Amino acid sequence: MHDKVVLITGAARRVGAGIARHLHEHGWRLALHCRGSRAEADDLAEQLNAQRAGSTMVLQADLLDNERLPGLVDATVAAFGRLDALVNNASSFFPTEVGEVTEAAWHDLMGSNLKAPLFLAQAAAPHLAACGGAIVGIVDIHAERPMKSHLVYNLAKAGHAQLIRSLAIELAPKVRVNGVAPGSNVWPEGDSFFDSKLRTEIEASIPLQRTGTPDDIARTVRFLLDDAPYITGQIIAVDGGRSVVL
Repeated sequence: MHDKVVLITGAARRVGAGIARHLHEHGWRLALHCRGSRAEADDLAEQLNAQRAGSTMVLQADLLDNERLPGLVDATVAAFGRLDALVNNASSFFPTEVGEVTEAAWHDLMGSNLKAPLFLAQAAAPHLAACGGAIVGIVDIHAERPMKSHLVYNLAKAGHAQLIRSLAIELAPKVRVNGVAPGSNVWPEGDSFFDSKLRTEIEASIPLQRTGTPDDIARTVRFLLDDAPYITGQIIAVDGGRSVVL
């Protein structure tokens, strides 16, 4: 157990909640960010606080509202007295076909996947430097291998990957910055692009012969935060080998 504090964006559900549970199990205190899933975030915080009183708080904000971003960092530090890590997990995901890209889709996908991680990192940097802390960004294997029909999402995740490498230079030596690139870990909800036939084909192509889980991602996030003091500027694919065969 230790006294370290992490701010996790998009932490109410799915991969974000898995990261939160895993880090909490290993002693971290948590600021759980959510946008619309406040009930789920509150329920998760209640569970974790029952295990360790005062260890978890919830912060709600739309990451597309740039003026709200520094406040997430400030509220975390005000509650816990420090900030040791930032996990940029929150992400919009939906298709954008060529010829149908709108400015609203651009702002949503770029805002959640690239702009918010940048401005959150900027706000968090002084606090992270004071603690010798770290940033982990959740990217995607499609940042390097584009996914058909998801033009803007591909661009946004590629930008996030470059943001990680750039911040690793800018914030060194006091702050380490790395990324995790999932493959087929948690299928998107309500996305007709991933119909049952396509999912079956993708799953069959994965060398390790299974889809991933939130815990697979969470273990790698914790490794980068807790056990990798000489690693920065790297993006680890946690995809069962799928990126090798794409």
